[in-house]
Amino acid sequence: MIAKLKGLLDETGEDWAVIDVQGVGYLVHCSNRTLSALGERGQACVVYTDLQVSENDMRLLGFADAGERDWFRLLNSVQGVGSKVGLAILSALSTAELRDACAAQDAATVARAQGVGPKLAGRIVNELKDKAGALPGGGAVGGGFVAPAGGVSADAVSALQSLGFKPAVAASAVAGAQSDLGEGADLNALIKAALKRAAG
Repeated sequence: MIAKLKGLLDETGEDWAVIDVQGVGYLVHCSNRTLSALGERGQACVVYTDLQVSENDMRLLGFADAGERDWFRLLNSVQGVGSKVGLAILSALSTAELRDACAAQDAATVARAQGVGPKLAGRIVNELKDKAGALPGGGAVGGGFVAPAGGVSADAVSALQSLGFKPAVAASAVAGAQSDLGEGADLNALIKAALKRAAG
């Protein structure tokens, strides 16, 4: 699976960018926030990616950081949220705003995103309210542990997902392991403890 692209920004559109990696152009669908973060055409950039394969389509989604990608995967676990809606939500809300909205059951904030009606917004905050605290967004909500973007916890969540665990399962297992081991736990110890929880 393609997890990250590092290259030059070749071209951009309304919701996509082409990243030139050593002469190969990758078409990556992005949120508005990610497009803004990529910089100017011709500049070096890094995009964290998620590859989605369906019966008649193969699509590469791009994100400015691993935390945004983790949120996208979590949103996609909700019935009715596809890649287009997921990117629309991440265009309208930062990961911190999204986390706060889920924790506070604030469906109206999520419904600000294009293509998200009140019913779907309600389902999103209801299903993600207990999972939101384990993903990057800054600060703690409702006593849940929040992994700092790019920290060992975020890396551990990504590691579990690469082993096939769903985003919500990986995030929950890492949060529990972090709580057991304490803030100073190294990445290897955290992954081992989280694996035990996820597999149990």
